[in-house]
Amino acid sequence: MNGIPLLEVVSTESENETLPTVVFYHGWTNFKESSLVHGYEIAKKGFRVLIPEAYLHGERSQGAPVTERSMEFWDVVQHSIVEFPTIIDHYVNAGLTDQNRIGVSGLSMGGVTTSALLTQYPWIKTAVVLMGSPAPIPFSKWLLTSKWQQGVEIDFESEQFAPAIESLKAISLDLQPEKIDGKFIHFWHDEDDELVPYQPTFDFYKKIKDQDYGQHVSFTTTEGYGHHVPYIISVETAEFFNKHL
Repeated sequence: MNGIPLLEVVSTESENETLPTVVFYHGWTNFKESSLVHGYEIAKKGFRVLIPEAYLHGERSQGAPVTERSMEFWDVVQHSIVEFPTIIDHYVNAGLTDQNRIGVSGLSMGGVTTSALLTQYPWIKTAVVLMGSPAPIPFSKWLLTSKWQQGVEIDFESEQFAPAIESLKAISLDLQPEKIDGKFIHFWHDEDDELVPYQPTFDFYKKIKDQDYGQHVSFTTTEGYGHHVPYIISVETAEFFNKHL
C-alpha cells in the first residue's frame, strides 16, 4: 500500500464495508506477522485492523540487521508517524474506513509509536499502549544504557545528542499530556518488564488520571510476563476498542 507493506485483518463478511479501523504497530526487531494474534482478536469485534511493516523491519529490511541498528530506533518511529495518515487516507478514500472511528495500538516500539501518534493526530479517537513509553527523552536515556546497548558506552548528555533530544520533544506525550484531550486511552505494562521499564509509564498515568483531559485514561498492571504481551491482554485490548471505538 503506497510502498508500505501491511497486513489487513477483517471479517470476510464485512471486508468491503466502511468499518472502524485500528492500526496496530509491532515491536523492535519483530515483523508485521508477529502481531497477527492481536489483529485477529480486534478484528473479531467488527474492526478493520491494519498492521504495517515498520521501517528497516521484515520486508523493509536493508543493509545491516536491525538488531545492530538500535541507534536508528527513533528514525523507525518517525517513519511510522509520517506514514500513518497515508495509510488512513488510503482506506478512507477507498470507502473502507470510517474517518470518525480511528484507533491505534502497538506493543513495545509500537506502543512508543502509539503514544507519539497521539501528539500529532487529534483525530485519533481511541488508543491502547502495550508496554510502550509515553516519554521519549527519559526512555532514550535509559535505552542507551540498558540491555539494548550492551557493551556500548554512550554519553547521552554530550552535545552530539542535543539535536536528537530536541526533535523528540514534539512527539513526547509526557510533555504535552493535554493532547490526550479526553480520549479513551488504555495502558498495559508488566512490572517485570526489563526492556521497557514499567514505573515511568505508571507514574505518567498517576500524574494525568485525575486531570480533566485524562479522565478516560486507564491502566492495567500485571506481573510475571516480563516483556511479552499475554493472550489475556490481547483480548483486553480488543474489548477496550469494542467498548470505546
